[in-house]
Amino acid sequence: MSSHFKFNKLALALAVSLSMTLTACNNDSESKSSKANEAVPAATNSEQLQSEVVEQEAPKTSEVTFNIWNKEDSAGTLNVKQEGNLVNAKLQMGWNNRRIETEESIEINEQGFIVNQQIKGISAFGAPVDEQFSYTDGNAVWKSLNESGQAESDGKQFYVPIDGTGASNSLLVKALSKDPDNKIELLPAGTASLVKLDTVTLTNGDIQKDVHLIGIAGFGFTPNFAWYDDDYNFFATDGGGWFGIIPEGWEREHLEKLSEVQKKADNQYLKDLAQKLTHPINDPILITHANYVDVNTGELIKDQNIVVQDGKISAIGKFWPKLENGKVINAEGKTLIPGLWDMHGHLSKSDGLLNIPAGVTNVRDMGNTHDNITAIERMSEANEIIGADVYRSGFMDRESPYAMKMGKTVDSLESAKAAVDWYADNNYPQIKTYSSMEPEWVQPLAEHIHSKGMRLSGHIPAFMTAEEAVDAGFDEIQHINMLFLNFLGKNVDTRQRLRFTLVGEKAGELDLDSKEVTDFIAKLKEKGTVIDPTLMVFRWLLQAKAGVINPEMADIYDHLPVTVSRGFKTAVLNIKDEERDAYNKSTEALSAMVKKLHEGGVQIVPGTDNIAGFSLHRELISYAEAGISNADVLKLGTIDSARVVGADKTNGSIEEGKQADLVFIDGNPLENMSDLRKVSLVIKGKNLYKPDEIYNAIGVKSFTESMTIPD
Repeated sequence: MSSHFKFNKLALALAVSLSMTLTACNNDSESKSSKANEAVPAATNSEQLQSEVVEQEAPKTSEVTFNIWNKEDSAGTLNVKQEGNLVNAKLQMGWNNRRIETEESIEINEQGFIVNQQIKGISAFGAPVDEQFSYTDGNAVWKSLNESGQAESDGKQFYVPIDGTGASNSLLVKALSKDPDNKIELLPAGTASLVKLDTVTLTNGDIQKDVHLIGIAGFGFTPNFAWYDDDYNFFATDGGGWFGIIPEGWEREHLEKLSEVQKKADNQYLKDLAQKLTHPINDPILITHANYVDVNTGELIKDQNIVVQDGKISAIGKFWPKLENGKVINAEGKTLIPGLWDMHGHLSKSDGLLNIPAGVTNVRDMGNTHDNITAIERMSEANEIIGADVYRSGFMDRESPYAMKMGKTVDSLESAKAAVDWYADNNYPQIKTYSSMEPEWVQPLAEHIHSKGMRLSGHIPAFMTAEEAVDAGFDEIQHINMLFLNFLGKNVDTRQRLRFTLVGEKAGELDLDSKEVTDFIAKLKEKGTVIDPTLMVFRWLLQAKAGVINPEMADIYDHLPVTVSRGFKTAVLNIKDEERDAYNKSTEALSAMVKKLHEGGVQIVPGTDNIAGFSLHRELISYAEAGISNADVLKLGTIDSARVVGADKTNGSIEEGKQADLVFIDGNPLENMSDLRKVSLVIKGKNLYKPDEIYNAIGVKSFTESMTIPD
């Protein structure tokens, strides 16, 4: 499963930038119309007056269609029609088994501000969308299936819809461009600001067009970048390498040219933040009075001194070494743990701003574009961005209407093997297959992957069971739902939403103590099959209910920008009221299965497939709530994860000679796993980070005060 948050965030990045105004084509038609009028002989005064009256009364009309592209081909369209002060937009966008279909209608006043807005449709996983906003006589009112509210207003605030097409955001850009400070208040809360960054001239046949790169801050953790023309009409954007959008009539080559410039601007923003928020460790550090968790034994080792030098732990003990030009950090009252591992990320360049202050210093990326993940890896290693150490998985899917076109899309066993060869040549240690993979290909493909010294993991292919995949050579299975589907019926088309809804409806009925479950778990242990359950994201999925804060995000709801956190009150699947009891029972069954796997000796690795940093904490907390001991949970999230990727000799525990990935906790996670959120300092190799500094820079309220760093 590609997470609800991660891919909806990408869709939002596009939606923020989409325009309801005329593009170059419409401007060109107006220009041609003016020239045609110049060729007409002068009219009499009476005729001219009549013509002007007709011209004033006739509403301006326009229509434009934008193409939305994924890595390989079309992912959808946005069609926008405007007639006078009325705008209608229709967004159709799809990837894998997600399908967004929304229609938006907007009425604006003479100043260009919205007075009425309505959005209806279906969100990515099938939940209905019904959202309204209106402004009348100093009062702004909004209502959706998720929330309702009102505020006194002068009519010059902008409401941020949860599931809009993006049409209203172009109006916001125009208003921001006219504001003296380029700032406007948002509803229900927040402030948007604008900055113009760069200009590019595009050539399309006989047409030349200047477009300007504009950044809009205030919608999330980092600014959204997109291209606009001289009149601030939206033109194009690159959605982080996953999706891109440009008007019909302009080609992908134009989008690619703009993407390169956009990436540089995005990179520069993140580089500036990294320079500001990273504290290089140039001299040795002595950490005194340290209580640290030995994750190998599960014990708390008390009152130790730890020396960090040249990015490594050089000494641990009761001694008090004499350091020249060193710094001393008093860790009294804190608990030190090794840097945490997220074993199921889909990284963007900004994710380090969430991972590092959460103490997540290592991420295994489970699917990305090659250009994006290698850039993230390179920039993180060079300290150009704040980021975790990266471990890559090559992504592969078979061509089908449900294919996730992100890595390599193949159409035969031979092309699949060729893709493996390419990934091997480019230093990928693992292959992740997706749901459209042909079951008959799995065994020969696994043999080929293993011959390259690589591991095979992934979704269980459609019409195949998890046990069959393990017998065919899977080294690892992604997602807890795939294990339940092993028992919920053969020939399940896991390419469709059925892989979520069937689990929601039936997982709670499965007897986890039955012989078939027990035997399957024993086989997983015998074969050494690793399970990456992404438990919290499935608990989120099955519990999501419109208007209710999702329990999986309740702890962080008040800490995030409202434009982010209000998404935690939305439905995901279209779950009927009469189905809620079954879905709740299934939610608890997912957690019980994770505990059962752990007790059965199956290696579990914690991953998120969701919002970075915060979700890894929740994943580990969920394991503890399921009944796994806190000591074992910390072991899973550190040294065990490092061992799975072959990095346990250099990372994963607090030991002499290992990389200095040290997380200072204001509390003790051996006693209370929720204390993981209270990170007060992070040392990663040769850098030191203060979590509250990073959180403040991205609009997050810190969970605890950072420790003081000596000069």
